Amino acid sequence: MQENTTFDDALAMMRDLRARCDWDRAQTHDSLRPYLIEEAHELDDAIRAGDAGPLRDELGDMLLQVLFHAVIAEELGEFAARDVPAALVAKMKRRHPHLFGGGAREPWEKMKAKTRASIAEGLPAGLPALHRAQRLQDRAAGVGFDWDDTEGPAKKVEEELAEVREQIAMMPPREKTAAGETLPLPEKQRAALEEELGDLLFAVVNLCRRAGAHPAVALDRANDKFVRRFEALEMLAKKRGVVMGEAPLAALDELWDEVKRGE
Repeated sequence: MQENTTFDDALAMMRDLRARCDWDRAQTHDSLRPYLIEEAHELDDAIRAGDAGPLRDELGDMLLQVLFHAVIAEELGEFAARDVPAALVAKMKRRHPHLFGGGAREPWEKMKAKTRASIAEGLPAGLPALHRAQRLQDRAAGVGFDWDDTEGPAKKVEEELAEVREQIAMMPPREKTAAGETLPLPEKQRAALEEELGDLLFAVVNLCRRAGAHPAVALDRANDKFVRRFEALEMLAKKRGVVMGEAPLAALDELWDEVKRGE
């Protein structure tokens, strides 16, 4: 690994690539969007894996995307590449007035609320729903619209679950095709159910947030655990001669419980 490489070195390399590489020179802000999203997911995977080597490399790939867009903006006359770290430093100083400038310490969301026109202003359009719910609730909490503890959101989850049960109880049995496939709900029924389920999910996000956990990270853990256990179930079923897709649910439940006990 080359030592003493600076931000200026990386910036110079990016400018050189734009000058001498046909592919790099052809890229635009828009053409690079898919790569930015892909690299963000790869960085997230590296963080979840907990391995410093891949984490270092993926951080470098993310830096490449930052440099790419900065140099393109420079070429277009939008702003100078070095304005990017300058803007970051300025923002961090604004976020920490008690550390830079002798101001009073104040929660970031409360400070931001003074300049926002609405609670949703500035949230990315493509932000996943769980993340969006968390951020909306963060912003509401930043101006005092929040529970005092986890008891309030826990009761709200129970209330919303009861309303979901009521909605399901009012719905007629799902229709099936001649082949036994369940048909989609009629649009009106689906919309009503989605509204109640959405309220339940939003309440669960609020409980996660108030308890100190991010709902997306919590769901990632649940997904990983389910995959691990289900793959173990499949292996156990194969070993016992149980045919997946043909075995009754009770038999699969027994295998599932055995897998859980084995953990």
